[in-house]
Amino acid sequence: MIARAFLSALLPVVASMAVVGSAHASEKDKRFFSKVQGEWSGPGEIVAGKYKGTRFTCNFTGATPDGKVGMSLDGGCRVGLFTQKMSASVEHKGRQGYRGTFMDGAIGEGLDVVGGNVNGERVTLTLNRNQLNGAMLARLPNDDTMHVTVSVKVDNEMVPVIGMNLKRMDTRAVGSIDNR
Repeated sequence: MIARAFLSALLPVVASMAVVGSAHASEKDKRFFSKVQGEWSGPGEIVAGKYKGTRFTCNFTGATPDGKVGMSLDGGCRVGLFTQKMSASVEHKGRQGYRGTFMDGAIGEGLDVVGGNVNGERVTLTLNRNQLNGAMLARLPNDDTMHVTVSVKVDNEMVPVIGMNLKRMDTRAVGSIDNR
């Protein structure tokens, strides 16, 4: 239900966009994605479209794939008594750059991740589903805060549609590597 509300807010507002994925993932990309690991929780809101003003609360577990550069966020978002499973995953795929899915990808009711770029404390991922093009920006201003914005391109302008402000709920040391 929430996923449909998210997608209903995204799907009607479309055009085209391109964010080119880099051919090589760097150490800075690995460091960024390692900071996403852990438990995250916080509020969000649909800020445009049919469901504008709908507020929700999300809980996610962030992880990085073994031996690869990327991340996954798995969990759910709740509106009132209803909870919708939510997920996003992305991996660096060599010359193809960053690839992945939001929800079940464009073959289902979600979106495909077709590119991306890590720049400092943020990653911008290009999202696509048929004629819908947009971006998901995840920013980590510090070790315990993640801001996520999903935008779509309308008439050559990026329009924010969904915003979330997540806080770290676990107490693990960010970026530490355990070789046990």
